[in-house]
Amino acid sequence: MMKDTRTMRRAKACFWLLLIGIYSVATADVVIDVIRGQEYRQFSTVAATSVHSPAEVRAAGAAQIAAIYRARSGTPFTSLPPGSKFKVVWPDGSTEYVQVVSPVSSAGTELLEDAQPDARASVN
Repeated sequence: MMKDTRTMRRAKACFWLLLIGIYSVATADVVIDVIRGQEYRQFSTVAATSVHSPAEVRAAGAAQIAAIYRARSGTPFTSLPPGSKFKVVWPDGSTEYVQVVSPVSSAGTELLEDAQPDARASVN
């Protein structure tokens, strides 16, 4: 009886540790730094983009960045799936958050307006 209780406690502890580990990996943020990543700067919509650029230009640049990120990852069909969010550091150092809407569309990202401290400051 005592052995069964101990085994059950261990199984419960392992389950919760595994669940916490999976959750922490699943919620990890992706930060794509265009300043250090030379492969991103060669595209015209990325090279001169900042949070002060028009929203359409920023969304197009973010879509290109996401496509390059997917292509260079080891798992291109599962990295940055629809609904995932990532942070872009533009060439001038400004940052913003973007959400993937469709990985197959050239306009497959949308800017997250409520998470844009740099962009809000540039509008005011």
